[in-house]
Amino acid sequence: MRGAVTDARIHRKLIDSLYVEAMVLADEARGYFDQGARLEREALDPLGRVTFSCESLKVTTRLMHVIAWLLTQRAVDSGELSTRDALDPARRLGEAPVTEEAVIEQMPADARALISASIDLHRRVARLDDAQIESQPADSPVQWMQARLAMAF
Repeated sequence: MRGAVTDARIHRKLIDSLYVEAMVLADEARGYFDQGARLEREALDPLGRVTFSCESLKVTTRLMHVIAWLLTQRAVDSGELSTRDALDPARRLGEAPVTEEAVIEQMPADARALISASIDLHRRVARLDDAQIESQPADSPVQWMQARLAMAF
């Protein structure tokens, strides 16, 4: 039983840490893509500006998927949502939009850093999302209740 308590605390700290990281990255991305990149964007050719805007949206999409997933995990930890409900496909981590490596290389340095950071964060959270599914007990009611009790303590 003690292992379950430790695992729950570690899970909670991990989720909180990832949430802070995602929110900081979202704020940096907003500041950069809304204001800071104006000169860099204007220096690009028309196709480059469109690509830049598309990558801005992809960064935002990745981060919003991550933040939504992390908020779901917080709701489970606080008892507002059951573990089973959190595993509903609608509450799982959304697919990340794909960014080609060649596109990243064409972007200004600050944009490259934000794009890469959002890809990395989404990949890390995707591993956690996949691990949740793999760690779920069979659909036996007894196993389900034991797992819920373990998560509660």
